[in-house]
Amino acid sequence: MDVKLLEATDDPEDLICKAARNDYSDTSVGSQSFEATMAEVDGDTLDDKKETLIGHLLDHGHFGPFEHAQATFAVEGVSRSCMAQITRHRHVSFDVQSMRYVSFDDVNPEAVREGELVVTPPSATDPDWIGRNQQKASLSDEEFEKRSEVFKDTIEQAVESYQELLDLGMPPEDARFVLPIGTKVNIVMSMNARMLMHVADMRAAADAQWEIREMTEEMLDLAADWCPKTFEYYEQEMKGRKNRLAP
Repeated sequence: MDVKLLEATDDPEDLICKAARNDYSDTSVGSQSFEATMAEVDGDTLDDKKETLIGHLLDHGHFGPFEHAQATFAVEGVSRSCMAQITRHRHVSFDVQSMRYVSFDDVNPEAVREGELVVTPPSATDPDWIGRNQQKASLSDEEFEKRSEVFKDTIEQAVESYQELLDLGMPPEDARFVLPIGTKVNIVMSMNARMLMHVADMRAAADAQWEIREMTEEMLDLAADWCPKTFEYYEQEMKGRKNRLAP
């Protein structure tokens, strides 16, 4: 998996603060300096004032201003299972790599077994991994080796069948039916800062699946550089307030 910040609003926290101050200002924020806009906010410096206001907004549930700052992420190599989970967030905009127009007909079997085309879950590589709803908490070495081999054999067979169907003239949009839900896909997604916090409430939680949790944590790391005061407050002061931010 690889997550990159593709594009984002410049100076997002200036924008958030301008939008918020507009609600309580008798003068349009569009006709005055940022310093004038922030004049009544507590703080010795402009940076302090932004920190004060952003913390106040988040602490009091005034989330609307955070909808003005937008970020676009490019996500490479997540499973279609992960894609199905993240695309349930209807306020995020998505473009997803098409398996109707993109075919994977040149992947060798060994590369498939090593995870080139299909995401390999940790439960197939780590005998100590324990996931949700796991029926058996511990395995013998023989049982784990068997589980790992069954997983790899099944993936390899599915990809070989897919490639054979393509060779037999089946269109990619139909041949893809035999590929597993773990098949890798690339996604571009755009959302505002409020929505990212809502996604994190749901998908970076301890009970979220490992893959989407890893993806969301990487997005939060990028957001911490892009919108630092907002996401520092979110991580430190709002940690554990699961599902507080409605979409």
